[in-house]
Amino acid sequence: MLNNLDSTGVIVNDQDIQRPSNPTISVVVPVYRSQDTLRELHRRITAVLETIDPHFELILVEDCGGDNSWNIIEELAKEDRRVRGIQLNRNFGQHAATICGFAHSRGKWIATLDDDLEQVPEYLPNLYKKALEGYDLVYGVYPERTHKSWRNITSHTARWLFSKAIPSLNHAYTSFRMIRGDVARTLPQFDSPFPFVDGYLSWLTNSYTTVEVPHGTRTYGVSNYTFRKLITHTINIFVTFSDLPLKMATWIGIIAFAIGMIWFTIIIGRFFIGGINVSGYASIMAGILLFGGVQLLVLGIFGEYLGRMNFKSSKRPLFMVGRATSTIVKD
Repeated sequence: MLNNLDSTGVIVNDQDIQRPSNPTISVVVPVYRSQDTLRELHRRITAVLETIDPHFELILVEDCGGDNSWNIIEELAKEDRRVRGIQLNRNFGQHAATICGFAHSRGKWIATLDDDLEQVPEYLPNLYKKALEGYDLVYGVYPERTHKSWRNITSHTARWLFSKAIPSLNHAYTSFRMIRGDVARTLPQFDSPFPFVDGYLSWLTNSYTTVEVPHGTRTYGVSNYTFRKLITHTINIFVTFSDLPLKMATWIGIIAFAIGMIWFTIIIGRFFIGGINVSGYASIMAGILLFGGVQLLVLGIFGEYLGRMNFKSSKRPLFMVGRATSTIVKD
């Protein structure tokens, strides 16, 4: 069966539109190089969700990792009609893939988790039960993380910086979430080339809470988040969701100007009292390097913001669907 795409890139399927009722829970999983974990992930998710409501859907969004993940997703969709597979045209990133899953979901509640089994699917009922108390958003948070030490340090540092730069951000965020469906399906309306799911959710609702869950251990492969990717992601969040870098550029400029004026006053004063006989090469070069570096830093910060304005004005789609399975659940 062929799937059609509307102008926003969302799949339109006649059978899907005619479906008489919606699932209670949609589970959205962004998939990237996870051929070794997908079958176990599917088995564990279906086993636990059947205890809540057998009428759920599992949406697997394959982000063009280049391995055999898509073939496995197609096989799972044939074996279990509650599985819906979506493959993006190219690699758009985890947050874009997650938002793509939101756009194609139907559930009253939408759960998200990673594909590496570090987030334990058996705790989905804990998040769901807490959400039913009246919250729009529930995060599964970890008392202890099983990541490597360097990643835990960078993560804690980034969260501390975010708490200072973005006061509105839900700081206890993780990618293990239970979200009210209509809230999650609002996210595709955000028009930003650098998506951040939890930043969007913080704008949409303050009705959130947390549930402590254990952090599982990765059995297969290594994390796809390298140190470089983490730094890039952190910078993107700062520039997209905070004006702190601009404020820092302003204060750096003021401080540099003040240092320059003090330096200038000292040099002029020493000149008039005869303290300077020969112009100093070292002081001239130091001044040029100092203030030249400050100027380049400030220009770089402004350039980051201007670049994002240019990306946004180009109206490029956040994601584009390449292929999709056509399975639905029969009620």
